[in-house]
Amino acid sequence: MTDTPAPSLPADWDLQRRFIRIVEEHASGLVEFEFAVGEPGLFVEMVLPRAQFDDFCQMQGVQPTQGRLPDPQAGSGVEGEWDWSLRDARERHFRDAG
Repeated sequence: MTDTPAPSLPADWDLQRRFIRIVEEHASGLVEFEFAVGEPGLFVEMVLPRAQFDDFCQMQGVQPTQGRLPDPQAGSGVEGEWDWSLRDARERHFRDAG
């Protein structure tokens, strides 16, 4: 059996850097946020109750920030069709379909 080499990461990709952007704090106590490791543009969308969110931030060593990634530029063509999040789909894309 041969060893498969580990995939190489871009030189500026630092897996020790962690990013959190708070998207919305709901009246129910849930915090909707984006979490990224190494590259802020590649993130997952998460929702946690406030206490668990605070624990998550401490465990990951991040400082939460407000605001979202900038919206894609208008007229960005075919590539722009892939610049959306689940939140965007819920708020815009699905509502336009019907």
